[in-house]
Amino acid sequence: MVDRYISEVISHLRGTIAEVLPTKLVIDVGGVGYDVLIPLSTYDKLPQPGATAKLLTHLQVREDAHVLYGFATPEERDLFLLLVNNVSGIGPKLALAVLNGSTPLAFRGLVVAGDIAALSKIKGVGKKTAERIIVELRDKVGVSAAWEAASAKNALTPEEAHVNDAVLALISLGYKQAEAHKVVRALRDANPKTTVEDLVKEALKQL
Repeated sequence: MVDRYISEVISHLRGTIAEVLPTKLVIDVGGVGYDVLIPLSTYDKLPQPGATAKLLTHLQVREDAHVLYGFATPEERDLFLLLVNNVSGIGPKLALAVLNGSTPLAFRGLVVAGDIAALSKIKGVGKKTAERIIVELRDKVGVSAAWEAASAKNALTPEEAHVNDAVLALISLGYKQAEAHKVVRALRDANPKTTVEDLVKEALKQL
């Protein structure tokens, strides 16, 4: 019970960067140095040692150790937890590898498209793991909303935003995310100026 409580209450750390490497850092919080494992995407966003930074964190409690993982953005942490909590065979180490090999937005696109070949190119993933990722994540409740929020922050073009809106509308009607995305993308490619409403109407005729 105590371990679970500790895991839940350490949601972020704010302090001075004491040491930083591409895969880990030490952050000094009130005179205590915390070792934190990080993905490369977080490393790229960190300031130099001596500067103050805030890290979103996840604490993994094991029998032999308590391991802290740190992230620069909510999207990175959300993807990490999505993988660890929902895909069999993926632990924190492999989840970090996914973040090292793909941005949350790019990962979203690969899963929705069912692109096993591209996911398999991420170091440590392989074909079987890529297949599990696609099967176990693409229709998860809440995934679409999280990915849509990430997409909005990455300044999608109007055409891409229309695709996302149409796909989300179809998912709300009970259609599978991968199928909806495939049909909507084809319709949008055929007519880039199609409105969201027309995309949904035309997609319903094909699904």
